[in-house]
Amino acid sequence: MTQRIHLDDFLRGRIIGRLECGRTQVEESEEFGITQSVISRFWQRLQDDVTARRNRRSTASDLSRQLSSATGTTVSRQTVYRRLVHIGLYARRSVRCVPHTATHCRLRLTWSREHALWTT
Repeated sequence: MTQRIHLDDFLRGRIIGRLECGRTQVEESEEFGITQSVISRFWQRLQDDVTARRNRRSTASDLSRQLSSATGTTVSRQTVYRRLVHIGLYARRSVRCVPHTATHCRLRLTWSREHALWTT
């Protein structure tokens, strides 16, 4: 039976840094004595995080559609949303215009009427 070893963030960072420098997953697994599938999971998780961080305005629906078209695997919007929230990512949506309520419109109108004769 194989023994499970908990890898700390420092070791994970070292492995990912070496992969980014061009080392192969097999070389890393042999050097650190870790199975290649674990190294592959680290790398895949990093790629997912980088992709999601690169385009922060993508919604969960957009990411779900992109994943489906790229891999052919269907993943629900809710699953994508939960995974992004789990790693601390939320979609940033730009506000095109500030939503005005009736009260807000009335207050702006009265303010502008009171200050219509202001000079600079």
